[in-house]
Amino acid sequence: MVQELDQDNLQEIVQSSPIVLVQYAATWCGNCKIMKPKFKKIAAENENIPFVIADAEKFPESRKLANVTNLPTFAAFKDGKLVNQIQTNKIEPLQELVNEVTGN
Repeated sequence: MVQELDQDNLQEIVQSSPIVLVQYAATWCGNCKIMKPKFKKIAAENENIPFVIADAEKFPESRKLANVTNLPTFAAFKDGKLVNQIQTNKIEPLQELVNEVTGN
């Protein structure tokens, strides 16, 4: 399941789950829109892990949890800490990031 943030509370989600995957996006970002259904597809295959979409412009505190310099940025958190992040518009690197953090 994918949760889209409606408040700047990503820190709480990251602290409350062993693994969290985040797509940092923005409404104007074309590649973010392209990746959103791919992110949701991978989320559906990993139902026990929170997948979160965070608007990098609306939620600055959430954005600070990763080094977001380009969009979309995908970040993997484990035990409350950022373990890796990528910037991509392709599903393969995103799947690799998910596999890395889940151990698959």
